Order: sequence, then structure tokens, then C-alpha cells
Amino acid sequence: MKPIQQYQRCASAQEFQKSLTQLEDILEVNSTHHQVVIKPDASSSINDQFSENSEEISLDALEDAVADIEQYLDQKNKRK
Repeated sequence: MKPIQQYQRCASAQEFQKSLTQLEDILEVNSTHHQVVIKPDASSSINDQFSENSEEISLDALEDAVADIEQYLDQKNKRK
């Protein structure tokens, strides 16, 4: 590779890196303005929370919910 090509390639790489850093900064600022960051509780993991919540649902309640959903979908399809 000729020295001028090597210099141009290096300059392009530096410019690209600079643009990439600017884009990351913009995205970081936008994400902090538009999203709520939820920090996980150190004492419990997501899996622990999920298993606690899933134990509260009985099989009967789940079957009732499925029946309600099926009834809703049937009524919705009849209207069309």
C-alpha cells in the first residue's frame, strides 16, 4: 500500500471513530431522556420475581382466563 493511501485510510478510520463516538453520545443522552432505567434489586433476581408471581396464579384461574380470551375472540370474529 502506498503511503498516501495508508494515510488516507488512517484519517478515514479516525474520522469514522469520531463520528461513532458522537453517535453513541447522542443515543446515550436520548435514551436517558426517554426511558426509565430500572435497577435490579440486589436481593432478588428476575427469575425469583417471576417464580413468586407465577405461584400466585392457580390452574383454575388460568383456565378461566383462557376461556374468557376465547369467548372474546369468538365475539370479535362474529362481528366481522
